[in-house]
Amino acid sequence: MKEKTKRPVIALTGASGYIGSNLLDKITKYADVIALSRNGDQKEDSAHVTWRSCDLYSLDDAEKGLEGADIAVYLVHSMLPSAKLTQGTFEDMDVILADNFAQAARKNGIKQIVYLSGIIPKAKRLSRHLRSRLEVEEVLRAYGVPVTTIRAGLIVGPKGSSFPILAKLVKRLPVMALPKWTRINTHPIALPDVLTALDKSIDNENLSGKAIDVGGPDIMTYKDMMIQTAQAMGKKPRLFDVPFITVKLSRLWVSITTGSPKEMVYPLIESLIHPMTADTRNMEEEVSYGKMTFKESAEWSLKKEEKQSASSKKKSKAPKRQQDVRSVQRIELPEGKDAQWAARHYIQWLSDKFSPLVTAEVDDQRNYKIKLTYPKEPLLKLSYSKERSTANRALYYLTGGVFFDPKKNKRGRLEFRQIPNTSQCIVAIHDYLPSLPWFIYKYTQAKAHLFVMYLYRKHLQAMGTTSSSRDIREKEWQIS
Repeated sequence: MKEKTKRPVIALTGASGYIGSNLLDKITKYADVIALSRNGDQKEDSAHVTWRSCDLYSLDDAEKGLEGADIAVYLVHSMLPSAKLTQGTFEDMDVILADNFAQAARKNGIKQIVYLSGIIPKAKRLSRHLRSRLEVEEVLRAYGVPVTTIRAGLIVGPKGSSFPILAKLVKRLPVMALPKWTRINTHPIALPDVLTALDKSIDNENLSGKAIDVGGPDIMTYKDMMIQTAQAMGKKPRLFDVPFITVKLSRLWVSITTGSPKEMVYPLIESLIHPMTADTRNMEEEVSYGKMTFKESAEWSLKKEEKQSASSKKKSKAPKRQQDVRSVQRIELPEGKDAQWAARHYIQWLSDKFSPLVTAEVDDQRNYKIKLTYPKEPLLKLSYSKERSTANRALYYLTGGVFFDPKKNKRGRLEFRQIPNTSQCIVAIHDYLPSLPWFIYKYTQAKAHLFVMYLYRKHLQAMGTTSSSRDIREKEWQIS
Protein backbone atom coordinates (compact mmCIF):
# COMPACT_ATOMS: atom_id res chain seq x y z
CA MET A 1 0.00 0.00 0.00
CA LYS A 2 1.07 3.61 -0.40
CA GLU A 3 3.40 4.97 2.27
CA LYS A 4 2.18 7.83 4.44
CA THR A 5 5.55 9.03 5.67
CA LYS A 6 7.57 9.11 2.47
CA ARG A 7 6.28 10.03 -0.95
CA PRO A 8 7.27 7.34 -3.49
CA VAL A 9 8.99 8.47 -6.68
CA ILE A 10 7.16 7.30 -9.80
CA ALA A 11 8.62 7.43 -13.31
CA LEU A 12 5.75 7.99 -15.73
CA THR A 13 6.29 7.35 -19.43
CA GLY A 14 4.11 9.12 -21.95
CA ALA A 15 3.41 11.77 -19.31
CA SER A 16 2.28 14.30 -21.93
CA GLY A 17 0.04 11.80 -23.71
CA TYR A 18 -3.65 10.95 -23.44
CA ILE A 19 -3.55 8.48 -20.54
CA GLY A 20 -0.34 9.78 -18.98
CA SER A 21 -1.40 13.41 -18.56
CA ASN A 22 -4.60 12.34 -16.79
CA LEU A 23 -2.79 9.84 -14.57
CA LEU A 24 -0.21 12.50 -13.70
CA ASP A 25 -2.89 14.60 -12.02
CA LYS A 26 -3.96 11.67 -9.83
CA ILE A 27 -0.59 10.38 -8.65
CA THR A 28 0.94 13.75 -7.78
CA LYS A 29 -1.46 13.82 -4.82
CA TYR A 30 0.67 11.24 -3.02
CA ALA A 31 3.89 10.80 -5.06
CA ASP A 32 6.74 12.71 -6.62
CA VAL A 33 6.73 12.10 -10.35
CA ILE A 34 9.51 11.91 -12.92
CA ALA A 35 7.51 12.75 -16.04
CA LEU A 36 9.17 11.25 -19.12
CA SER A 37 8.53 12.62 -22.60
CA ARG A 38 10.52 12.98 -25.81
CA ASN A 39 10.15 16.75 -25.38
CA GLY A 40 10.34 16.88 -21.59
CA ASP A 41 12.91 19.67 -21.62
CA GLN A 42 10.22 21.99 -23.03
CA LYS A 43 7.99 21.47 -19.98
CA GLU A 44 8.11 23.37 -16.69
CA ASP A 45 8.70 21.47 -13.44
CA SER A 46 6.22 21.91 -10.58
CA ALA A 47 6.15 21.06 -6.86
CA HIS A 48 5.89 17.31 -7.32
CA VAL A 49 6.71 16.88 -11.03
CA THR A 50 10.17 16.79 -12.62
CA TRP A 51 10.16 16.61 -16.42
CA ARG A 52 12.88 14.70 -18.26
CA SER A 53 13.44 14.33 -21.98
CA CYS A 54 13.71 10.65 -22.74
CA ASP A 55 13.89 8.76 -26.04
CA LEU A 56 13.11 5.15 -25.12
CA TYR A 57 14.66 3.93 -28.37
CA SER A 58 17.95 4.71 -26.58
CA LEU A 59 18.93 2.39 -23.72
CA ASP A 60 21.17 5.13 -22.32
CA ASP A 61 18.24 7.59 -22.29
CA ALA A 62 16.01 4.99 -20.60
CA GLU A 63 18.59 4.36 -17.87
CA LYS A 64 18.98 8.08 -17.17
CA GLY A 65 15.22 8.63 -17.32
CA LEU A 66 14.51 6.10 -14.55
CA GLU A 67 17.29 7.27 -12.20
CA GLY A 68 15.95 7.90 -8.71
CA ALA A 69 12.55 6.26 -9.29
CA ASP A 70 10.98 3.58 -7.08
CA ILE A 71 8.14 2.57 -9.42
CA ALA A 72 7.71 2.91 -13.18
CA VAL A 73 4.49 3.21 -15.19
CA TYR A 74 4.70 2.08 -18.81
CA LEU A 75 2.17 3.74 -21.16
CA VAL A 76 4.06 3.46 -24.44
CA HIS A 77 2.84 2.32 -27.86
CA SER A 78 4.58 2.88 -31.19
CA MET A 79 1.81 2.70 -33.80
CA LEU A 80 2.69 6.05 -35.35
CA PRO A 81 6.03 6.67 -37.12
CA SER A 82 8.86 7.90 -34.88
CA ALA A 83 11.10 9.31 -37.64
CA LYS A 84 10.65 11.03 -40.99
CA LEU A 85 11.35 7.66 -42.61
CA THR A 86 10.32 4.68 -40.49
CA GLN A 87 10.99 1.24 -41.95
CA GLY A 88 9.60 -1.69 -39.99
CA THR A 89 6.51 -2.80 -38.11
CA PHE A 90 5.11 -1.32 -34.92
CA GLU A 91 5.54 -4.74 -33.27
CA ASP A 92 9.32 -4.61 -33.71
CA MET A 93 9.45 -0.99 -32.56
CA ASP A 94 7.51 -1.91 -29.42
CA VAL A 95 9.96 -4.70 -28.59
CA ILE A 96 12.89 -2.26 -28.59
CA LEU A 97 11.07 0.26 -26.41
CA ALA A 98 9.97 -2.37 -23.89
CA ASP A 99 13.39 -4.04 -23.79
CA ASN A 100 15.17 -0.75 -23.11
CA PHE A 101 12.64 0.14 -20.42
CA ALA A 102 12.87 -3.25 -18.67
CA GLN A 103 16.68 -3.25 -18.70
CA ALA A 104 16.74 0.30 -17.35
CA ALA A 105 14.25 -0.65 -14.63
CA ARG A 106 16.47 -3.51 -13.49
CA LYS A 107 19.60 -1.35 -13.49
CA ASN A 108 17.89 1.37 -11.42
CA GLY A 109 16.41 -1.03 -8.87
CA ILE A 110 12.78 -0.31 -9.81
CA LYS A 111 10.55 -2.42 -7.52
CA GLN A 112 7.44 -2.48 -9.75
CA ILE A 113 6.42 -1.78 -13.35
CA VAL A 114 2.76 -0.96 -13.99
CA TYR A 115 1.83 -1.58 -17.63
CA LEU A 116 -1.40 -0.70 -19.46
CA SER A 117 -2.16 -3.36 -22.08
CA GLY A 118 -5.14 -4.77 -23.95
CA ILE A 119 -7.44 -7.67 -23.07
CA ILE A 120 -5.97 -10.88 -24.48
CA PRO A 121 -8.75 -13.18 -25.72
CA LYS A 122 -8.41 -16.92 -26.10
CA ALA A 123 -7.68 -17.46 -29.78
CA LYS A 124 -5.53 -19.74 -31.92
CA ARG A 125 -4.05 -16.71 -33.64
CA LEU A 126 -4.20 -13.22 -32.17
CA SER A 127 -4.22 -10.05 -34.26
CA ARG A 128 -0.94 -8.19 -34.75
CA HIS A 129 -1.92 -5.56 -32.21
CA LEU A 130 -2.80 -8.04 -29.46
CA ARG A 131 0.22 -10.26 -30.17
CA SER A 132 2.39 -7.18 -29.77
CA ARG A 133 0.73 -6.16 -26.50
CA LEU A 134 1.36 -9.65 -25.09
CA GLU A 135 4.94 -9.71 -26.37
CA VAL A 136 5.63 -6.36 -24.69
CA GLU A 137 4.31 -7.76 -21.41
CA GLU A 138 6.66 -10.75 -21.71
CA VAL A 139 9.65 -8.52 -22.49
CA LEU A 140 8.90 -6.24 -19.53
CA ARG A 141 8.89 -9.30 -17.24
CA ALA A 142 12.08 -10.78 -18.71
CA TYR A 143 14.56 -8.96 -16.45
CA GLY A 144 13.12 -9.85 -13.06
CA VAL A 145 11.25 -6.65 -12.14
CA PRO A 146 7.68 -7.45 -10.96
CA VAL A 147 5.12 -6.27 -13.51
CA THR A 148 1.47 -5.44 -12.83
CA THR A 149 -0.42 -5.48 -16.12
CA ILE A 150 -3.80 -3.78 -16.43
CA ARG A 151 -5.54 -5.22 -19.49
CA ALA A 152 -8.33 -3.03 -20.85
CA GLY A 153 -10.54 -3.24 -23.92
CA LEU A 154 -11.95 -0.14 -25.60
CA ILE A 155 -11.21 2.89 -23.40
CA VAL A 156 -13.95 5.52 -23.60
CA GLY A 157 -12.47 9.00 -23.36
CA PRO A 158 -12.28 12.27 -25.31
CA LYS A 159 -8.92 11.49 -26.88
CA GLY A 160 -6.89 8.39 -27.60
CA SER A 161 -7.74 6.11 -30.50
CA SER A 162 -10.70 3.70 -30.34
CA PHE A 163 -13.60 5.76 -29.01
CA PRO A 164 -12.83 8.97 -30.96
CA ILE A 165 -12.72 6.86 -34.15
CA LEU A 166 -16.10 5.32 -33.30
CA ALA A 167 -17.54 8.76 -32.50
CA LYS A 168 -16.30 10.19 -35.82
CA LEU A 169 -18.00 7.36 -37.73
CA VAL A 170 -21.30 8.05 -35.98
CA LYS A 171 -20.99 11.81 -36.47
CA ARG A 172 -20.06 11.74 -40.15
CA LEU A 173 -22.15 8.88 -41.55
CA PRO A 174 -25.96 9.15 -41.61
CA VAL A 175 -26.10 5.63 -43.08
CA MET A 176 -23.76 2.79 -42.11
CA ALA A 177 -23.38 -0.73 -43.47
CA LEU A 178 -22.18 -2.78 -40.51
CA PRO A 179 -19.94 -5.79 -41.20
CA LYS A 180 -19.84 -8.93 -39.07
CA TRP A 181 -17.19 -7.63 -36.64
CA THR A 182 -19.56 -4.92 -35.40
CA ARG A 183 -21.69 -7.68 -33.89
CA ILE A 184 -18.88 -9.14 -31.76
CA ASN A 185 -18.94 -8.48 -28.03
CA THR A 186 -16.50 -6.11 -26.38
CA HIS A 187 -16.08 -4.77 -22.87
CA PRO A 188 -15.68 -0.97 -22.89
CA ILE A 189 -14.38 0.88 -19.87
CA ALA A 190 -14.43 4.61 -19.08
CA LEU A 191 -11.15 6.53 -18.88
CA PRO A 192 -11.74 7.51 -15.20
CA ASP A 193 -12.14 3.81 -14.32
CA VAL A 194 -8.90 2.91 -16.13
CA LEU A 195 -7.08 5.69 -14.29
CA THR A 196 -8.43 4.37 -10.98
CA ALA A 197 -7.22 0.85 -11.82
CA LEU A 198 -3.73 2.12 -12.68
CA ASP A 199 -3.63 4.35 -9.60
CA LYS A 200 -4.66 1.56 -7.22
CA SER A 201 -2.12 -0.83 -8.76
CA ILE A 202 0.84 1.42 -8.00
CA ASP A 203 2.86 0.21 -5.01
CA ASN A 204 0.20 -2.44 -4.33
CA GLU A 205 1.92 -5.68 -3.27
CA ASN A 206 -1.34 -7.65 -3.58
CA LEU A 207 -1.35 -7.00 -7.35
CA SER A 208 2.40 -7.26 -7.98
CA GLY A 209 3.28 -9.67 -10.77
CA LYS A 210 -0.33 -10.12 -11.90
CA ALA A 211 -2.04 -9.59 -15.26
CA ILE A 212 -5.49 -8.17 -14.49
CA ASP A 213 -8.49 -7.71 -16.81
CA VAL A 214 -10.61 -4.61 -16.29
CA GLY A 215 -13.97 -3.61 -17.76
CA GLY A 216 -17.01 -1.43 -17.24
CA PRO A 217 -20.51 -2.58 -16.23
CA ASP A 218 -21.59 -3.21 -19.86
CA ILE A 219 -20.65 -5.99 -22.27
CA MET A 220 -21.95 -4.99 -25.68
CA THR A 221 -21.34 -5.11 -29.42
CA TYR A 222 -19.77 -2.31 -31.48
CA LYS A 223 -23.18 -1.85 -33.08
CA ASP A 224 -24.69 -1.25 -29.63
CA MET A 225 -21.94 1.29 -28.88
CA MET A 226 -22.65 3.11 -32.15
CA ILE A 227 -26.36 3.31 -31.32
CA GLN A 228 -25.72 4.65 -27.80
CA THR A 229 -23.06 7.10 -29.05
CA ALA A 230 -25.55 8.37 -31.64
CA GLN A 231 -28.14 8.84 -28.88
CA ALA A 232 -25.61 10.84 -26.85
CA MET A 233 -25.06 13.05 -29.93
CA GLY A 234 -28.78 13.41 -30.60
CA LYS A 235 -28.44 11.61 -33.94
CA LYS A 236 -30.37 8.75 -35.56
CA PRO A 237 -28.18 7.15 -38.22
CA ARG A 238 -29.56 4.29 -40.29
CA LEU A 239 -27.65 1.09 -39.54
CA PHE A 240 -28.00 -2.18 -41.40
CA ASP A 241 -26.07 -5.43 -41.09
CA VAL A 242 -24.11 -6.85 -44.02
CA PRO A 243 -22.11 -10.10 -44.18
CA PHE A 244 -19.69 -9.23 -46.97
CA ILE A 245 -17.41 -6.36 -45.85
CA THR A 246 -14.02 -7.84 -44.92
CA VAL A 247 -11.76 -6.57 -42.16
CA LYS A 248 -9.28 -5.33 -44.78
CA LEU A 249 -11.97 -3.31 -46.53
CA SER A 250 -13.32 -2.09 -43.18
CA ARG A 251 -10.00 -0.73 -42.01
CA LEU A 252 -9.55 1.25 -45.25
CA TRP A 253 -13.11 2.59 -45.01
CA VAL A 254 -12.66 3.60 -41.35
CA SER A 255 -9.32 5.31 -42.02
CA ILE A 256 -10.71 7.34 -44.95
CA THR A 257 -13.98 8.25 -43.21
CA THR A 258 -12.45 9.36 -39.93
CA GLY A 259 -9.26 10.88 -41.33
CA SER A 260 -7.23 8.81 -38.85
CA PRO A 261 -3.75 7.53 -39.78
CA LYS A 262 -3.82 4.03 -41.25
CA GLU A 263 -0.86 3.10 -39.03
CA MET A 264 -3.20 3.48 -36.06
CA VAL A 265 -6.50 2.35 -37.58
CA TYR A 266 -5.39 -0.86 -39.33
CA PRO A 267 -4.08 -2.76 -36.26
CA LEU A 268 -7.07 -1.67 -34.17
CA ILE A 269 -9.67 -2.81 -36.73
CA GLU A 270 -7.81 -6.11 -37.23
CA SER A 271 -8.25 -6.78 -33.49
CA LEU A 272 -12.02 -6.43 -33.67
CA ILE A 273 -12.43 -9.99 -34.94
CA HIS A 274 -11.81 -11.12 -31.34
CA PRO A 275 -14.37 -10.95 -28.50
CA MET A 276 -12.64 -8.42 -26.22
CA THR A 277 -14.31 -9.19 -22.89
CA ALA A 278 -12.71 -9.38 -19.47
CA ASP A 279 -12.21 -12.88 -18.05
CA THR A 280 -13.56 -13.16 -14.49
CA ARG A 281 -10.65 -15.47 -13.64
CA ASN A 282 -8.26 -12.58 -14.35
CA MET A 283 -10.20 -9.94 -12.44
CA GLU A 284 -9.48 -8.41 -9.04
CA GLU A 285 -12.20 -6.86 -6.87
CA GLU A 286 -9.91 -3.96 -6.04
CA VAL A 287 -9.41 -2.63 -9.57
CA SER A 288 -11.27 -4.63 -12.24
CA TYR A 289 -14.85 -3.45 -12.04
CA GLY A 290 -15.50 -0.06 -13.60
CA LYS A 291 -18.55 1.84 -12.41
CA MET A 292 -19.41 4.16 -15.32
CA THR A 293 -21.79 2.73 -17.95
CA PHE A 294 -20.92 3.06 -21.62
CA LYS A 295 -23.64 5.63 -22.27
CA GLU A 296 -22.54 7.72 -19.27
CA SER A 297 -18.91 7.58 -20.37
CA ALA A 298 -19.82 8.40 -23.99
CA GLU A 299 -21.81 11.47 -22.90
CA TRP A 300 -18.99 12.54 -20.58
CA SER A 301 -16.37 12.08 -23.32
CA LEU A 302 -18.30 14.02 -25.93
CA LYS A 303 -18.88 16.95 -23.56
CA LYS A 304 -15.23 16.92 -22.50
CA GLU A 305 -14.07 16.91 -26.11
CA GLU A 306 -16.38 19.81 -26.95
CA LYS A 307 -14.97 21.89 -24.08
CA GLN A 308 -11.37 21.04 -25.02
CA SER A 309 -12.00 21.97 -28.66
CA ALA A 310 -13.52 25.32 -27.63
CA SER A 311 -10.61 26.18 -25.34
CA SER A 312 -7.91 25.35 -27.90
CA LYS A 313 -8.93 27.32 -30.98
CA LYS A 314 -5.37 28.24 -31.87
CA LYS A 315 -3.38 25.31 -33.16
CA SER A 316 0.32 25.49 -32.55
CA LYS A 317 2.48 24.61 -35.50
CA ALA A 318 4.13 21.21 -35.26
CA PRO A 319 7.91 21.45 -35.08
CA LYS A 320 9.67 20.73 -38.34
CA ARG A 321 10.79 17.10 -38.33
CA GLN A 322 14.44 16.47 -39.04
CA GLN A 323 15.28 14.18 -41.94
CA ASP A 324 16.04 11.17 -39.76
CA VAL A 325 15.71 7.45 -40.36
CA ARG A 326 14.70 4.52 -38.19
CA SER A 327 14.87 1.11 -39.86
CA VAL A 328 13.98 -1.98 -37.83
CA GLN A 329 13.85 -5.60 -39.02
CA ARG A 330 13.38 -8.90 -37.18
CA ILE A 331 15.43 -11.97 -38.03
CA GLU A 332 15.44 -15.57 -36.79
CA LEU A 333 18.78 -16.70 -35.39
CA PRO A 334 20.14 -20.20 -36.00
CA GLU A 335 20.05 -22.44 -32.95
CA GLY A 336 22.63 -21.52 -30.30
CA LYS A 337 23.54 -18.16 -31.87
CA ASP A 338 23.23 -14.74 -30.20
CA ALA A 339 23.20 -11.08 -31.19
CA GLN A 340 26.99 -10.81 -31.13
CA TRP A 341 27.25 -13.67 -33.60
CA ALA A 342 24.55 -12.10 -35.80
CA ALA A 343 26.47 -8.81 -36.02
CA ARG A 344 29.80 -10.44 -36.92
CA HIS A 345 28.16 -12.85 -39.35
CA TYR A 346 26.19 -10.06 -41.05
CA ILE A 347 29.30 -8.09 -41.95
CA GLN A 348 31.06 -11.22 -43.22
CA TRP A 349 27.99 -12.29 -45.20
CA LEU A 350 27.67 -8.81 -46.69
CA SER A 351 31.25 -8.99 -47.97
CA ASP A 352 30.83 -12.54 -49.34
CA LYS A 353 27.39 -11.98 -50.86
CA PHE A 354 28.27 -8.85 -52.81
CA SER A 355 31.92 -9.60 -53.57
CA PRO A 356 33.80 -8.19 -55.39
CA LEU A 357 31.57 -5.10 -55.43
CA VAL A 358 31.43 -4.74 -51.63
CA THR A 359 34.13 -5.56 -49.08
CA ALA A 360 34.29 -5.26 -45.30
CA GLU A 361 37.32 -4.61 -43.13
CA VAL A 362 37.53 -5.21 -39.38
CA ASP A 363 40.19 -4.22 -36.84
CA ASP A 364 41.14 -5.64 -33.42
CA GLN A 365 38.45 -3.54 -31.66
CA ARG A 366 35.76 -4.95 -33.99
CA ASN A 367 35.29 -1.64 -35.81
CA TYR A 368 34.11 -2.09 -39.39
CA LYS A 369 34.55 -0.33 -42.71
CA ILE A 370 32.09 -1.22 -45.46
CA LYS A 371 33.63 -0.33 -48.82
CA LEU A 372 33.09 -0.54 -52.54
CA THR A 373 35.88 -1.94 -54.72
CA TYR A 374 36.09 1.50 -56.27
CA PRO A 375 36.37 4.17 -54.96
CA LYS A 376 38.32 3.12 -51.88
CA GLU A 377 36.60 5.58 -49.54
CA PRO A 378 34.37 3.59 -47.12
CA LEU A 379 30.63 3.83 -47.55
CA LEU A 380 30.20 3.59 -43.77
CA LYS A 381 32.39 3.28 -40.71
CA LEU A 382 30.92 1.40 -37.74
CA SER A 383 32.58 1.83 -34.34
CA TYR A 384 31.89 -0.98 -31.90
CA SER A 385 30.75 0.10 -28.42
CA LYS A 386 32.18 -2.54 -26.11
CA GLU A 387 30.91 -0.88 -22.92
CA ARG A 388 27.32 -0.70 -24.21
CA SER A 389 27.23 -4.21 -25.70
CA THR A 390 26.45 -7.60 -24.16
CA ALA A 391 26.01 -11.14 -25.49
CA ASN A 392 22.42 -10.19 -26.33
CA ARG A 393 23.20 -6.80 -27.82
CA ALA A 394 25.87 -5.60 -30.23
CA LEU A 395 25.97 -1.80 -30.61
CA TYR A 396 27.83 0.13 -33.30
CA TYR A 397 27.93 3.90 -33.70
CA LEU A 398 27.95 5.34 -37.22
CA THR A 399 31.14 7.42 -37.32
CA GLY A 400 32.24 7.99 -40.90
CA GLY A 401 32.10 7.19 -44.60
CA VAL A 402 30.56 8.58 -47.78
CA PHE A 403 27.04 7.96 -46.44
CA PHE A 404 27.82 9.71 -43.14
CA ASP A 405 27.55 13.45 -42.59
CA PRO A 406 29.44 14.38 -39.39
CA LYS A 407 27.64 17.74 -39.17
CA LYS A 408 24.24 16.05 -38.96
CA ASN A 409 24.83 12.79 -37.15
CA LYS A 410 25.20 12.84 -33.37
CA ARG A 411 23.37 9.65 -32.27
CA GLY A 412 23.27 7.48 -35.40
CA ARG A 413 23.77 3.81 -34.51
CA LEU A 414 23.26 0.23 -35.64
CA GLU A 415 22.30 -2.45 -33.15
CA PHE A 416 21.66 -6.18 -33.09
CA ARG A 417 19.40 -7.03 -30.14
CA GLN A 418 18.16 -10.47 -29.17
CA ILE A 419 14.58 -10.59 -27.89
CA PRO A 420 14.67 -12.10 -24.36
CA ASN A 421 13.98 -15.83 -24.11
CA THR A 422 13.66 -16.25 -27.90
CA SER A 423 15.85 -17.01 -30.91
CA GLN A 424 14.71 -13.80 -32.61
CA CYS A 425 16.89 -10.75 -33.12
CA ILE A 426 16.07 -7.14 -33.95
CA VAL A 427 18.42 -5.35 -36.34
CA ALA A 428 17.89 -1.61 -36.07
CA ILE A 429 19.29 1.65 -37.40
CA HIS A 430 18.41 4.60 -35.15
CA ASP A 431 18.72 8.38 -35.52
CA TYR A 432 20.54 8.19 -38.84
CA LEU A 433 20.62 11.36 -40.92
CA PRO A 434 21.76 10.49 -44.47
CA SER A 435 24.33 12.51 -46.35
CA LEU A 436 22.55 12.02 -49.68
CA PRO A 437 19.77 14.45 -50.65
CA TRP A 438 16.56 13.17 -49.05
CA PHE A 439 14.69 12.24 -52.25
CA ILE A 440 17.70 10.35 -53.63
CA TYR A 441 18.32 8.60 -50.32
CA LYS A 442 14.69 7.52 -49.92
CA TYR A 443 14.57 5.77 -53.30
CA THR A 444 18.13 4.39 -53.45
CA GLN A 445 20.04 3.76 -50.23
CA ALA A 446 16.93 3.20 -48.11
CA LYS A 447 15.47 0.70 -50.62
CA ALA A 448 18.85 -1.04 -50.93
CA HIS A 449 19.04 -1.49 -47.16
CA LEU A 450 15.62 -3.17 -47.06
CA PHE A 451 16.63 -5.47 -49.92
CA VAL A 452 19.88 -6.43 -48.21
CA MET A 453 18.07 -7.18 -44.94
CA TYR A 454 15.55 -9.30 -46.86
CA LEU A 455 18.40 -11.34 -48.36
CA TYR A 456 20.09 -11.70 -44.97
CA ARG A 457 16.86 -12.92 -43.38
CA LYS A 458 16.49 -15.52 -46.15
CA HIS A 459 20.12 -16.55 -45.69
CA LEU A 460 19.59 -17.16 -41.97
CA GLN A 461 16.39 -19.11 -42.68
CA ALA A 462 18.34 -21.34 -45.05
CA MET A 463 21.02 -21.83 -42.42
CA GLY A 464 18.36 -22.85 -39.90
CA THR A 465 16.78 -25.30 -42.36
CA THR A 466 20.15 -26.82 -43.19
CA SER A 467 20.99 -27.14 -39.51
CA SER A 468 17.64 -28.80 -38.75
CA SER A 469 18.07 -31.25 -41.63
CA ARG A 470 21.58 -32.11 -40.43
CA ASP A 471 20.30 -32.73 -36.88
CA ILE A 472 17.58 -35.02 -38.22
CA ARG A 473 20.09 -37.00 -40.31
CA GLU A 474 22.39 -37.35 -37.30
CA LYS A 475 19.51 -38.65 -35.14
CA GLU A 476 18.48 -41.13 -37.86
CA TRP A 477 22.08 -42.35 -38.12
CA GLN A 478 22.28 -42.80 -34.31
CA ILE A 479 19.00 -44.76 -34.32
CA SER A 480 20.15 -47.02 -37.17
